[in-house]
Amino acid sequence: MKWFRTVLILFLGLSSLFITSCEKESKNSKFDDLRFLSEEYKPINYTESFWAKGLAPELLDAISRDLGFECDVEFLPWTTAYQTALNTNNTVLFSTTLNQSRKDLFKWAGPILSLDWMFFSSAQSVITISDIAGAKRVGKIGVIANYAIEQYLKHEGFTNLVYCTDVNDAVNKLLNGQIDLYPSDKLTIESALETLGQSPYAVTSKMVIKTEMLYFAFNKNTPDDIVSEFQEAIDRTKRNGILAGLTKKYLHKTDYPDIVQVYTENYPPLTFRNNDGEITGFGTDVVKEIMKRNSEFYNINLSSWSNGYQLALSIPNFCLFTMDKTSIRENLFKWVGPIGTNTTWIYTKAGSGITITSLENAKSLPSIGCVNSWFSTQYLQQQGFANLVYDSNPSVLADKLMRGQISAFVCTDITFPDILKQLGYSSTGVTKSFSGLSSDFYIAFSKSTSDAVVSRWQSALNQMKQDQTWNAIRQKWF
Repeated sequence: MKWFRTVLILFLGLSSLFITSCEKESKNSKFDDLRFLSEEYKPINYTESFWAKGLAPELLDAISRDLGFECDVEFLPWTTAYQTALNTNNTVLFSTTLNQSRKDLFKWAGPILSLDWMFFSSAQSVITISDIAGAKRVGKIGVIANYAIEQYLKHEGFTNLVYCTDVNDAVNKLLNGQIDLYPSDKLTIESALETLGQSPYAVTSKMVIKTEMLYFAFNKNTPDDIVSEFQEAIDRTKRNGILAGLTKKYLHKTDYPDIVQVYTENYPPLTFRNNDGEITGFGTDVVKEIMKRNSEFYNINLSSWSNGYQLALSIPNFCLFTMDKTSIRENLFKWVGPIGTNTTWIYTKAGSGITITSLENAKSLPSIGCVNSWFSTQYLQQQGFANLVYDSNPSVLADKLMRGQISAFVCTDITFPDILKQLGYSSTGVTKSFSGLSSDFYIAFSKSTSDAVVSRWQSALNQMKQDQTWNAIRQKWF
C-alpha cells in the first residue's frame, strides 16, 4: 500500500514525494501521528529510486526501530517544508540547523551532524575575501530562502543576496557567473557538482563563515515526552556506534557531535592548537582533568570565539571555555569556576605617541580593534564606543595594530604576548596604554544544559583546587 501511494503521487506529478523509510510494525503508538519532512540535500538527506537515503533518513530508521514506530519521509522544497513544520502539529523537519533565530520556534532533538559553512566561488573567480565585511562588498551571493545561512547573512546586514530555488540551481548559477559566491558545506556542494556532471574542482572555498549543528526540529506543539524520548534514542545511537557508522558511510568522516558539545578558541596560552595538531593550553588541561575525574570524555572542538559564543547561546548541552563572567553574560549561561583571572588592556603600538588616560579619552581614537563577542567588546559597546573595528580573529587585529591600520587593540595580558609571538612580533613593540577591566574566567555551559552536568563539573574543579592539581596546571602554563 505504501509503494502504491508513492507511485500514485509521482504519476500525478505533484511536487512532493512520500518515501518509505521506516519499515517496522508500530509498537509505540504515540509516535504514529508524526509526519517527517525533509528536502533533497545529498548526502545528508535525499531520494534514490523512490526511497529516502542519506545519513539522516538512515538514522531516523534506526531511531524508529529503537522506539518501535513506523514512519514515512515526505520530501518537499525547503521553504514549503519549513513553513509546514512551523505551522502544522505533529510535523518534524530534518535536517535542520538550530540557531538563535529558530531556537524558540521548534522543539529540538540532536545534534546529528556539525557543518562548516564556507563561501564558495567558481574556480576561475579572482575574488579574494578574508572576512564578513569583504563578502558584503562582493557583487552577488546566492542563497536559498529560509536556510539558516540565509537568515544569518540577512542578520549580518548583507544586501547583495540573490535567491536560488535549491542547491543545484545555486551551483549552476555560480558556474555560469550569475552569482559570485555561494555559502555551503563542502559535502553538499560536492554532491551537487556530481549531480550536475561537473568536476569537484570546478569550485573553490574562499573562507569559513561559521559552524552549525543539525537537528530534528519538532513542531512547537509536540508533547515534551515525545521529543525527550527521541533525544534519548539519538544519544543511544552515539553510544552504540550507529551514528559513527553512518557518518563514516556517507560523509567519510570519523567525527560526529557528542552528547555534550565542548568548544574552545585559539587563544594561547589558555586554549590553542599546538604544532602537533593537539588542542592544549591551561584551560584545556583543566577541562580534560575535569572530564577524566567524571569519566565523561567528549571531543574538544576549536572554533572562532564569535562562532562558539553564538552556538553556546542556542545549543543545548553545549560547553564553551574559557569565558569571562560579566554582568552582561551572567544570566545567559551556567558557570563552572572560576578557573583564573585576567586583566584587559587597551594596547597601542610602541612609539605611536598615543596616550590614553580614561575610557572617555579612548572614545576619541580613530579606531580600536575588538574581537566579536569578547566580553571587553561587549563592555565597550555598552559604554557607547562608536570607533570599534571588529574581527573574529584576534591575530588579524593584532597584525593591523602593528601595521598601523588601527590605533589600538583590546586584549588580555595573559594572551596578547603569545598572539604577538605567533605573528613574529615582540611584546616590546606594544604599550599597555590603559586598563579598565579585570575579571575571572570560567567554563560556560548553555542555559538548557542539565544542572546535574554543571554540578559534576564544578565538584570536580573544587576537588582539583583542594588537592593542588589546579595549581600544578597553572604553574605549568604560567
